[in-house]
Amino acid sequence: MFGLGMGELVILLVVVLLLFGGKKLPQLGRALGTSINQFKDGLKEGKENQNTADANLEDKTDKDA
Repeated sequence: MFGLGMGELVILLVVVLLLFGGKKLPQLGRALGTSINQFKDGLKEGKENQNTADANLEDKTDKDA
């Protein structure tokens, strides 16, 4: 996973626990998950808008021809 071994992951987990504390970690994880979902939804919406715009452009060029 990301080129990190088990030892590095354990050290990283300990540092994160020291920085944020055990009570804050679930909130951080929840916020990160929500952010990732919103980002994915935004990408999907952008692709749908692009496809709609492309289809509208093709319809317009077909009518002009």
